[in-house]
Amino acid sequence: MLHGPAAPVSEITPDIHRLIDDMVQTMYAAPGIGLAATQVGVPLRIFVADLSAGNRAGELITFINPELLEIEGTQHEDEGCLSVPGFTANVLRPSRAVVKGLDRNGDPQQIEGTGLLARCFQHELDHLDGRLFVDRLRGLTKDQILRKIRKLSKSGKW
Repeated sequence: MLHGPAAPVSEITPDIHRLIDDMVQTMYAAPGIGLAATQVGVPLRIFVADLSAGNRAGELITFINPELLEIEGTQHEDEGCLSVPGFTANVLRPSRAVVKGLDRNGDPQQIEGTGLLARCFQHELDHLDGRLFVDRLRGLTKDQILRKIRKLSKSGKW
């Protein structure tokens, strides 16, 4: 499921609200700063993000059917993923990203993120498009991570 594209949400129902609530609880429990529906086994275009990891009220962002409108600049920072626990790597991303979509109530929203928020938006959008941060890596770094994952998988520790 992590390598397949997510489908658009056609209607915001009570089930979608329950999914979003579950995603938020899962993200905070991990703890993480973002989570896509595909990461919890639901192939729908939804993600949640909160750079404070639940420590500051009012920072939770929910996107339904998000689209990346603009990107600009570059940042090369360490990145990890709740779907690839225990692994991090430097990933090149734009330093600014503008995303539009619907909030949890179905109202249109457009949010500009810079720095870590831009990285988070792009990371979660990648999930919705069937990509992991490891897919953005090249060369030795990617090979080392994939080799370690295969080894852990063979030993039953993954």
